[in-house]
This record gives sequence, C-alpha cells and structure tokens, in this order.
Amino acid sequence: MSAFQHRQSAHCESGVMANLLTHAGLPMSEPMAFGLASGLAFAYLPIVKLGGMPLIAYRMPPKHIIKTLSKRLGARLHTATFNDPEKGRLALDHALAAGRLAGLQSSVFWLPYFPPEMRFHFNAHNLLAYGRDGDDYLLSDPVFEEPVRCPAADLQKARFAKGALAAKGLMYWVDDVPQAPDWERLIRQSVLSTTRILDGMPLPWIGIRGIRHLATQVRKLDPNQVKYNRLYLTHIVRMQEEIGTGGAGFRFMYASFLQESGARLGDATLNEAAARLTTIGDDWRQFASACVRQCRNKDGRGDFAAIAAMLDAIALQERALVRQLADWVKRR
Repeated sequence: MSAFQHRQSAHCESGVMANLLTHAGLPMSEPMAFGLASGLAFAYLPIVKLGGMPLIAYRMPPKHIIKTLSKRLGARLHTATFNDPEKGRLALDHALAAGRLAGLQSSVFWLPYFPPEMRFHFNAHNLLAYGRDGDDYLLSDPVFEEPVRCPAADLQKARFAKGALAAKGLMYWVDDVPQAPDWERLIRQSVLSTTRILDGMPLPWIGIRGIRHLATQVRKLDPNQVKYNRLYLTHIVRMQEEIGTGGAGFRFMYASFLQESGARLGDATLNEAAARLTTIGDDWRQFASACVRQCRNKDGRGDFAAIAAMLDAIALQERALVRQLADWVKRR
C-alpha cells in the first residue's frame, strides 16, 4: 500500500471517507463520497435543542456517510468503541503499528492544533490517524491544509469527551474495498435515495417540507420580540453557514457530485442538475445575508414575510430539482 497522502476537504466525515478509500486503492473525491452516501438533506427538529433553539440540519446525521458509503460500495467497515479509554488508546496504537489508517471521532474542543476561536464542544468531528512519533500522534484532519501533530494526552481527551454525540473512542477503518465498482448503479441508487430523503418523507420537518416549515416559523415571528428574533435568525445563519460546511456548502458539494457523475456517465442531464443546484446554493447564501441584515436592523422591525418568501422560493427550486433527478433515474 502506498504512503498516505493528506487532502484537505470541506467537511470532515466525507473528507475522511474519501481519503480512506483513496488510500485503500479506490480513488475518491470528497463530493463523490458525499453524493454516493446520499448525504444531502434538510431537517428542522424542534424537539432537539441547541442553545434553546431547534436543530436545523442540511445533511444526514453523523456516521451516516461512513456507514452508507461503505455498504453501497461493498467495502467492509470495521468499527470499535471502548468503555475503557486505556483500551481505546492501545487499540489505536496497535492499528498504527500494523500500518493501518484509522478514522477517529473526536471533540473539537480538546484538539490543541485548532485555534482557540475555532474550538467548541462538538463531539462528532472526524479525522484520520496515520502514525505516531514519540508522544505525538500524526493526524490528517480534513479541516487543515497540512497534516498535524497532536499530543497523546490531548487526543485521548478528544476521543473520550463526554456529552452529546460522545464518541466513546470510536475508531473505524475499511478493507476489501472494490477497485472497479459499478459506477452507474451506484450513482443511480444514491441519487434515488437523495430524492426520497428530500421529498419522499411524510414528516413536516424533513426535506422540502422542512424548508417550508422553517419559512412558516420565520413568517410567524412577532416584530415586538426583537431580542428573540435576533437570536432566532442568528441561530439559523450559524447552523447554515458555520456548522460543518453549512447549508449552501452542502448544496455546492452535491452539485460537484452531480457534475462529476455527469462526466463519468457522459450524461448532460446531471450537468444541468448540477448547475441548477449551484444556483440554489447561491440563493441559500442570499437568504443567510437577508437574515444577517435583519439582525443588524436597529429597530428590529424587518420584513419577516420577505425573508420567509425566500425560503419558499428555495423549496420550490429544490422540489423541481428533485423531480428532474427522479425522472433521470427512471430513464436510465
């Protein structure tokens, strides 16, 4: 097996999986990993709170990409968690000594190579360990342009941090990776799954229905509740643009997947869909800008109906895109 090559990526989970598979002999871009795993989604979850505000997600939950991509490719995924942190450390050391590349789930807060302003209590950050040098682990963290080093004690804290999404030292790797997968079958399967995620679930908080639900919540904001409105809109923007690659970023990544798939299959429809989704991503960014402008409005009495209308327009565009992709699957 060749020496490991670090690649920076836009999102940790898709980046780690792309690097794992590439190292195992199946060249894989991050957008292809994200798309084949059907990572694109939308969810407005009022029963799950972050800082007292509803969770708003633009991708499938943590571990979905790892598990779904491995299963669809037919690669064997090995995972291990540990109740005893010392056993987790020893397992990682043994894997590295055997020349294995190991994916790890960790907490951003305890990783000292992150600048202080970027550290927060998020326990589902993925990275790769590819070696050890003395007391330092050699890591490929997708967030960074170059590989990084991390003291053993700090990595141990990051792997076994408590709280929501606690990793319990999760370590994973793949083997038996197919070198010549059926790309057309994989792309068709993943695109069909994405259309069902976005517009095939009856729940009002998921997919395009969830986007419309968010529009309704914005439209109902009371102009007299200035403080709450600013907190709410700021929360929307933070979830969209600062957590992971953000809502628009995931749309751009899936557009890249469609473009790469179109080139691989020689299909112009996927290239057209990629261009359409890029425009939708731009509109998500414009929506975020409108929320920020409203938050900066001194009297707090903005036009919430206009902001909600932007979301309704995005929902219409995403539904049109989903129908285009569903028709493409049927025709292939």
